[in-house]
Amino acid sequence: MTTRFGLLGAGRIGKVHARAITSDANAQLVAVADAFPAAALAVAAQYGCAVRSVDDILAASDIDAVVICTPTDTHADLIEAFARAGKAIFCEKPIDLSLERVKSCLAVVRDTGATLMVGFNRRFDPHFAAVRAEIDAGTIGAVEMVTIISRDPGAPPVEYIARSGGIFRDMTIHDFDMARFMLGEEVATVSAVASVLTDPAIGVAGDYDSVSVMLTTATGKHCTISNSRRATYGYDQRVEVHGALGSVAAENQRPVSVEVATAKGYTRPPLHDFFMTRYTEAYAAEIAAFIAAVRGKAAAAPSGEDGLLALALAEAALKSVDERRAVAVAEVLG
Repeated sequence: MTTRFGLLGAGRIGKVHARAITSDANAQLVAVADAFPAAALAVAAQYGCAVRSVDDILAASDIDAVVICTPTDTHADLIEAFARAGKAIFCEKPIDLSLERVKSCLAVVRDTGATLMVGFNRRFDPHFAAVRAEIDAGTIGAVEMVTIISRDPGAPPVEYIARSGGIFRDMTIHDFDMARFMLGEEVATVSAVASVLTDPAIGVAGDYDSVSVMLTTATGKHCTISNSRRATYGYDQRVEVHGALGSVAAENQRPVSVEVATAKGYTRPPLHDFFMTRYTEAYAAEIAAFIAAVRGKAAAAPSGEDGLLALALAEAALKSVDERRAVAVAEVLG
């Protein structure tokens, strides 16, 4: 049985998902919609699908599921519409920038019984998944400390930053989900500091480009997150988990993993240049997991609740920066 997809949004992340869908033997990309016709036409030409409006995809009998890659402020409305239409939904993070709006959206998902999966692709990265597998196997004993380093090679356009909800809701939110994934316990308190160190225009837009966050669980486990919008050496993505019996780490990945040794020393190729190439396998595995959920073979995960909790951590981090104190997650989650 082939799962037939409609793609909403043909921008950068939409193209990533189009490739993942069309690479899966169990999936078919039937149609794409975008507010910019040229973007939709380019994806349609590349992957042999139709260009349709969102309304046409909503009403289509030949589409089982949709992948939402539109701007964040459209996500919740689209999720509700497609849930009521009886279609399965994969939505890029975040569901919305407002916790209350996310809660009301998830209520519709529950009432309709729709399948909803949220796009935290890093859970599906084979290297990070291998770290989690070692935790589950008991290799390092009980988890005590997690360290996550996530630094982009460069900042997105200021126009995007102004609409994104800020670094905590847009970038660090991936690391908040990864922290929950690795800690195995819910975060109780959040302490964060944030600065503008790479581009003054980001500060003018009301955002930060350099942040550090400490997450603490009720039992005292903690996770440290380091984010920057600038890494001159490439896309920096590392995770280390320290436990009672040892530690396990996922190092940075390179398109070519070789090391050259000469009289001048050791050299290695550069890192991946951004998420489109670094997480190719993760995006493919993510879509495969969604298809399994659509077919009823597995629960949809990360779920809408996972999306809600990651956004709550982002809100707590922002409150921590603003008020210069540790913030209990319960304060923002309600």
